[in-house]
Amino acid sequence: MFAAVRRLSPFLLAAALGMAMTVPSGAQDDDGIGELKLPGISSYATPHSDTQLAVSDGNVTLSAHLTEGGEDISRGMVWRVFRPEPDADGKLPLIASAQGGTTSFELEPGSYLVHASYGRAGATKRISVGRQPQRESFVLDAGGLKLDAVAVGGGRIPPAKLRFAIYEGDGDSPGERPLILPNVQPNTVVRLNSGTYHIVSTYGSVNAIIRSDIRVEAGKLTEATVEHHAAEVTLKLVREAGGEAIADTSWSVLNEAGEQVKESVGAFAPMVLADGDYTVIAKNRDRIYQTDFKVEPGRNREIEVVASEASAVDPEAAD
Repeated sequence: MFAAVRRLSPFLLAAALGMAMTVPSGAQDDDGIGELKLPGISSYATPHSDTQLAVSDGNVTLSAHLTEGGEDISRGMVWRVFRPEPDADGKLPLIASAQGGTTSFELEPGSYLVHASYGRAGATKRISVGRQPQRESFVLDAGGLKLDAVAVGGGRIPPAKLRFAIYEGDGDSPGERPLILPNVQPNTVVRLNSGTYHIVSTYGSVNAIIRSDIRVEAGKLTEATVEHHAAEVTLKLVREAGGEAIADTSWSVLNEAGEQVKESVGAFAPMVLADGDYTVIAKNRDRIYQTDFKVEPGRNREIEVVASEASAVDPEAAD
């Protein structure tokens, strides 16, 4: 479960969001455009025109805000201007683009679709450009999300062993929810449209996984910390308790239900496991040894398998 959720003020959010990555998102229905679906960036038509696009009396200035009446976003925006009619390939022609904060385009009079993206938050708006200078404002209805995790009791987890995945909140099961962003590193600010998102936190690479739903509010930074009930263990095969690890050992770890959760080869087998009861099978040359062990939340330790007759098993029985 998530141990803590904290939301920051819009003023602090603006500073925090400035450090996050910028990735274009899909179109939003901000002005009744409806079910418009913009193509991925690789599918945009190549900008081309036989007429002059830049004219002095067709200036349009674009600005964006996280919330209605909020401060202008000063950096991190990606602006794209499209003609609203698809070309012969069925793609929307990309007329112009820019990055940064508030920006201006010189366009010949006419109708355009403008897509504004801020990280994974975005909005699309149809505009009409005339001969007089004009301003268009986009309200993104967006906020930020920063994720972290600790071990039970508040123990620190190495950032390199943590990853988060962000899914849309709707869906009958986690596997059916559309994935928004995989492999999010801890303490990274992700810009998202307001709404509820399904978060999957993975500690290590085996079975220490926590899922939760988190709501992002417009104009705020939501900070959520998950608590993992897991521990880091290192397996080693020794000839006697406290002895040196025996090289060239094959490892197989089974959970309480007898399902294999991890395989490894080497003198040492480090891994992160969710709390619970396990059985480890170690094979060295033609001998097989087996030991039961328990993983306690937050207790990192070595698990020794002693190569003795007491732990040896019949190879045929192990198969």
